[in-house]
Amino acid sequence: MWQESFVHGTREGARKREGASKTARNTRLTMPRVRTLNELSQLQECGFGTPWPRHGLKLLYWFVDKYLEFDEDNEMCWRHNPKKRNFGFHPFENRYDGDVQLLPNTDLLYYEVGNLSKPQAHKLPKYVRKNYTGCHDDSNTDRIIVSIDDEYIDRVYVTEHLSESNYNQHGTYRISKGLIQIIQRYTRSEFLSKMDI
Repeated sequence: MWQESFVHGTREGARKREGASKTARNTRLTMPRVRTLNELSQLQECGFGTPWPRHGLKLLYWFVDKYLEFDEDNEMCWRHNPKKRNFGFHPFENRYDGDVQLLPNTDLLYYEVGNLSKPQAHKLPKYVRKNYTGCHDDSNTDRIIVSIDDEYIDRVYVTEHLSESNYNQHGTYRISKGLIQIIQRYTRSEFLSKMDI
């Protein structure tokens, strides 16, 4: 009797596992598709940080000019560890919106900066903060998100915060190392002029 139950239970378990596998295939989560920007023209065309009073392009310039540097192996390093939460950096939880995450699922940590209402955001330069109204308007829309390990910045993303914990999936872009190095060649006024700001 025990043997029959065991055999039946095993077959039953196999059927359940097979059914669960089919369900999992039918409800598979979608991987995010984040476009990579490689040129200034692509950054301008995507519309990140515009129109006024958005602060994203000024935030991006500060980030690549004052926060990030390249080492001798062309790896992106930070000048201030994001984990210490200077300038308003804080962990970014890459939550699912429906069946899609904003950014690729990775073992690395994500941190974001750009929320001008966060503690320590007052340490951002005045030119980044000057159009911030403190109201629910576009003056606090833009964010930079980085994936990091213990020493390096792996990837840099820009995005738009919509409301509560929602971000614009279609307004999220990866900024390539090459584009970061292009931006680093310019003064702030030159960069903003090229972006028509």
